Amino acid sequence: MKKTNAMRLLDAKKYKYEIAEYPVDEDDLSAVSAAAKTGQDIRRIFKTLVLIGDKTGYLVACIPGERELDLKTLAKVSGNKKVEMIPMKDLEKITGYIRGGCSPLGMKKLYPTYIDESSMEFPTILISGGKRGVQIELEPEKLGKMLNADVISISFV
Repeated sequence: MKKTNAMRLLDAKKYKYEIAEYPVDEDDLSAVSAAAKTGQDIRRIFKTLVLIGDKTGYLVACIPGERELDLKTLAKVSGNKKVEMIPMKDLEKITGYIRGGCSPLGMKKLYPTYIDESSMEFPTILISGGKRGVQIELEPEKLGKMLNADVISISFV
């Protein structure tokens, strides 16, 4: 498999990671589907959400696949009055990635990033590898360090 930008960044830091590949279903690009196809616990599969704040501009949130993003909390901790998801049509232009393959690592720019604190309950978590059908498994602390991320409670069931 060809390396993605996310993998190249991890390689440059000499961080250990595993790759989990799975068949892509264009009609279901959800984290729940990725968890089922890789046999992983959905609480360890983190989806990458890209938002825009009314004061700070673009930001990224990584939360467990089965959870919802707490927009009010994220707005508050990111210095915004409100945050909202970017339109899907703008995702590739802003991040360089397409829906279902958007990794928090290797975006066009390093945006302020927030990782849900539940990530720290596990020795490793999985994030998008930067391509549909590819997950990267790595230590949550290393991910946080690479993204200079704030690790806080930003999701709910």
